[in-house]
Amino acid sequence: MTEEIFRQDSYVRDCVAIVTAVHDKGFEIDRTVFYPTGGGQPGDTGTLTLADGRTAPIVDAVKATGGVLHVVPPEAPRLAIGEAVKVTLDWARRFRHMRMHTALHVMSRVIVGDVTGGQVGADKSRLDFNLPGEVPTKEAITEAVNCLLALDSAVVARWITDEELAARPELVKTMSVRPPVGGGRIRLLDIDGVDLQACGGTHVARLGEIGRIECVKVENKGKMNRRFVIQLVD
Repeated sequence: MTEEIFRQDSYVRDCVAIVTAVHDKGFEIDRTVFYPTGGGQPGDTGTLTLADGRTAPIVDAVKATGGVLHVVPPEAPRLAIGEAVKVTLDWARRFRHMRMHTALHVMSRVIVGDVTGGQVGADKSRLDFNLPGEVPTKEAITEAVNCLLALDSAVVARWITDEELAARPELVKTMSVRPPVGGGRIRLLDIDGVDLQACGGTHVARLGEIGRIECVKVENKGKMNRRFVIQLVD
């Protein structure tokens, strides 16, 4: 199993690790800071550095059996199992994902409805809601979310058991995606005084790091399905 450093500390930007598997499209290592695509958040990108100083881009990170597959171009140096390497995040991109993902959690507190889908992006992000009643305007969403971001609340991850999650279904807001169970514990994201829900993604440590957001679009995506698109202002 790969040690997923990002689950404990989203701010670690690089690590040295040992290659545990080599595939046609990339490699696995025993520990990583790279978040693999999942939960609406894109996989990280960055750089691979070998012991002899050679480098190659890591163009994606995806889930693999028991680990994370770091995807590299065909022309990247061929690795060997047991080899030591260093992996480094494209930090600017990752940090925007962290800010965006946490902002979406705040928006899910502002909009009252079941979440039917979502996607984190560096430039724009979205959440879809099943809203049977009145649909809030993008101006109202912008104001309400920014009021909560200004609180600069602490954002922390904590864990509960599978049984505790089953007893508290309100901790899962998404209708189509459920957190993986069976491993004994589930990761929660706790935004002090604002939101608490199951999430395995990467996030900022305080809401103040997000800055301000703007809701730039509200779209009709079905009978009661509405899509809210946001972007970072600063």
